[in-house]
Amino acid sequence: MYYYHCSIYVNMIDDISIDFIFLLRILFKIKLINGFIMIFITLEHISAHVSFSLTFVVTLIYWGTLVYQSEELSNSGGKGMIVTFICITGVLVTRSLYSGHLPLGNLYESFMFLSWTSSMIHIVIEVRGQDAWWLGAITAPSAMLTHGFATLGLPDKMQQSAMLVPALQSHWLMMHVSMILLSYATLLCGSLSSIAFLAIMAQINQKILLNMKNSFLRSFLFNENVYSHDQEKKELKHNFCFPFQNYRKWILTNQLDQLSYRAIGLGFSLLTIGILSGAVWANEAWGAYWSWDPKETWALITWIIFAIYLHTRIHRGWKGDKPAIVASLGFILVWICYLGVDLLGVGLHSYGWFI
Repeated sequence: MYYYHCSIYVNMIDDISIDFIFLLRILFKIKLINGFIMIFITLEHISAHVSFSLTFVVTLIYWGTLVYQSEELSNSGGKGMIVTFICITGVLVTRSLYSGHLPLGNLYESFMFLSWTSSMIHIVIEVRGQDAWWLGAITAPSAMLTHGFATLGLPDKMQQSAMLVPALQSHWLMMHVSMILLSYATLLCGSLSSIAFLAIMAQINQKILLNMKNSFLRSFLFNENVYSHDQEKKELKHNFCFPFQNYRKWILTNQLDQLSYRAIGLGFSLLTIGILSGAVWANEAWGAYWSWDPKETWALITWIIFAIYLHTRIHRGWKGDKPAIVASLGFILVWICYLGVDLLGVGLHSYGWFI
């Protein structure tokens, strides 16, 4: 009997020791996992700060390229955009690893994805060998501002990764959200090109009108008392160089117009895919393809505006100012659709902030 009770105690001790060892292993794994998570979070923060600093520097470089038109500055900016793209990719990859889902679940992640897409668009256009030294003056500030708003403008709570709500735990997340954000980036790039086109054309027209006005005044007021010989030489030099300056700007406006048309054409296709995939996902999640949610309504309005732009370009043959004005309106609508509705906390698509 004594040995029987001893064996029972021994078995109990063995069971307890096994359970204790198993518990230690679980705790060790949890600690190890938490350690890896902390490493990933640290790497994400480092990559985020480095990439934002790079976008700021690259923006200054490309603005300097606009002023000095230096090939060395343009090459430095291109290399900087590649490094920026790699760093932002690191942010998205590390966040995806420790969160367990694609980094498209909140406003911070969507802004970082938008910044990543802006830098990718720049690299793709440069790799295709197009002579677009001015492109960085559009894409670099876009990447910098979206990145800066994500890292500096949003509260810390909104920057933290969290578990996806059940409605977002779907294979449609990658299809729908990625297509929508890619369309936003390309549409914004095309719209900004149109805005730059309008600004340069306004400057050219202003100079032409001013030159005509000066010529008109000189034709009536020109005499020895009004103009000196040196002033005459300056006027002749200006009149000689003016057509060549306008020719360079004409080439630039033509490139901007073509970039706007191609970017908006691609962005419109991506937006169409995003809206259709979102309708299918909405039917699976909420039982209806379309519910006239504020986000859906503004997405439809944005789609219609850019459809009008493409219709006027393709079927009406419009070029220049008129379609550029339509694209500029589309720029405002994209931001209302993407950011305005979200920050007001309205509808099923809202990330919520102000409300």
